[in-house]
Amino acid sequence: MKKTKNVRRVLVAMFAIIILAVSFIGCEGGIPSTGIGSTVVDLGSAGDFVILAKSGVSTVPSSVITGDLGLSPTATSYYTGFSETLNGTSATSTQVTGLLYAADMTSPTPSNLTTAVADMETAYTFAAGRTLPDELNLMSGLIGGQNLAPGLYKWTSSVNISGANLTLTGSATDTWILQIDGDLTLASALQVTLAGGALAKNIFWQVAGSVSFGATSHFEGIILGKTNVEVGTGASMNGRLLAQTSIALDQATVTQPAP
Repeated sequence: MKKTKNVRRVLVAMFAIIILAVSFIGCEGGIPSTGIGSTVVDLGSAGDFVILAKSGVSTVPSSVITGDLGLSPTATSYYTGFSETLNGTSATSTQVTGLLYAADMTSPTPSNLTTAVADMETAYTFAAGRTLPDELNLMSGLIGGQNLAPGLYKWTSSVNISGANLTLTGSATDTWILQIDGDLTLASALQVTLAGGALAKNIFWQVAGSVSFGATSHFEGIILGKTNVEVGTGASMNGRLLAQTSIALDQATVTQPAP
């Protein structure tokens, strides 16, 4: 009988240790309850573009763009302000370190763009469909001055970054998915900054409304926009602009993220 009691005590002690260990990991490890940790949104071939839109891309010169641009199903004429030079399957512009593609260019460009746009829409749907957010309606959408850990965030309203910079802190393998049912606005001269090794390629902003970056502001991450994107005078971003309507730049700097 005594031996049986001792065995029970040992088992209870072991169980208690396991519970404590799990609690410690849950509290200190920074792993989101959704488990999105290192799960990224697959952009497919949309990830080949720093800017991809369906109805138009405009610039007020001179913008500085690093990466390729795609436009489909609309034609080359819906690029405005680029003074592009056509080369059959693509075009060039002094404002772009990369190539411009449109649906009316020589094969295989139209087919490639159709696939890229479909992949963009799939990525948007995937990001929007994630459930069980770690934070719901954080700060009622007024997130200037906040420091966001990796995880899934959802707002049933618009989101405004104003008053102070927004920081995202995490490692190079962490992921953020930010679901916004309304508009996303970054106020003039403010910044979205990264800390702790976080990478722009792992930050996905799924925005059902419009996106607006104020003059001289700076943004980090991948925009998956349902409607239009406006990048204000002298604003900059490190990431991708993938919009299902139009994108407008005003002497802006847009740089594709490091792989």
